[in-house]
Amino acid sequence: MSIRIDAKELHDLLRLSPPEQNIMLIGKHGIGKSEIITAYYRQKNMRVVPFFLGQMSDPGDLIGLMNKDEQTGRSLFLPPYWWPLANEPIVLFLDELNRARPEILQAVQDLSLNKTLAGKTLPAGSIVIAAVNEGDEYQLTELDPALVSRFNLYEFSPTVEDWLLWANSTGIDERVINFIQKNHEHLDSPDRAADESWLTAGLVKTPDRRAWVKVARFIEYHPALEEIHLKIIAGMVGAAAAAAFRQNLHVVAKVTPEQLLLRFHQHQDKLKTLSLAEFTLLNQQMVFWLNSKKYKPEQADLIRQNLLAYLKFLQKAKQNEAIAHLAGMMQSPKFSQAMGFIAESMELITFMTDYIEGIQV
Repeated sequence: MSIRIDAKELHDLLRLSPPEQNIMLIGKHGIGKSEIITAYYRQKNMRVVPFFLGQMSDPGDLIGLMNKDEQTGRSLFLPPYWWPLANEPIVLFLDELNRARPEILQAVQDLSLNKTLAGKTLPAGSIVIAAVNEGDEYQLTELDPALVSRFNLYEFSPTVEDWLLWANSTGIDERVINFIQKNHEHLDSPDRAADESWLTAGLVKTPDRRAWVKVARFIEYHPALEEIHLKIIAGMVGAAAAAAFRQNLHVVAKVTPEQLLLRFHQHQDKLKTLSLAEFTLLNQQMVFWLNSKKYKPEQADLIRQNLLAYLKFLQKAKQNEAIAHLAGMMQSPKFSQAMGFIAESMELITFMTDYIEGIQV
């Protein structure tokens, strides 16, 4: 059984694994494997060379083409187009490994063992990461146990929270973020085992994380969505998800994080009508908002004052579960930016600490 990791743990894995150890990730398509890997190593100024092995019909692109050495008369492989020229370490990302042809897997065997391809050794410090697809929709190649044994094996299973954190930090359209916060079940494809329509295989469009990014990029240019826009969206995420998204567009939030944290006294009366579920959603939106630093530096003190006022309102209204939910989120390492922001206020820290200690007692 493989070890399951989320998005934060994948970052930790990439940071802590030594270059000489290969990594293999198991997961569905469209969940962000390549995006996270590329972004992580780009920050370290390392070039990521991706290969979609399932689409390769010949290993030439991977190992280079054979040529005759005029001096020796012997055959040798010319360096492929992606080979590093400055002897700088690179990251090879071998996607769709379990869809590759046997002759390509043979080249990967040598690469995974000693970082060599056709007799050429990768620069010291180079990293090999493979990804395998999971699911009955793929035509898969059974991997040799000897090949698998050369990789550290992990199942990449990012949470909805992981995606929302990323979406908030990268400027994804708020309408998509708001929808996914309320409708977690539409972020990823449904369980095929529970849906007989999958027996038709292949031509049933369902949502995934990559598709929702496409939706967000599309509607950026359309403040008001009309029937044709929603029909186009259905082609990206499927009819069921598009219909739910359309319905959510007509649901207006009673109070937003910006209103609460920047103008609390103008909007506090709206809090009196919120249910626990609505407080929970508002808490999530506030924490994501703070964690993504969607405020101006000069607004920081005002936001802390208003957040404290919000917590005191919840205490007075005996919304203890809402306070517990917010305190629980703040303790997660995923929201370290938001927690660091709160830590600047001794009043906020004291309130949260006293509340948590009171629950434990």
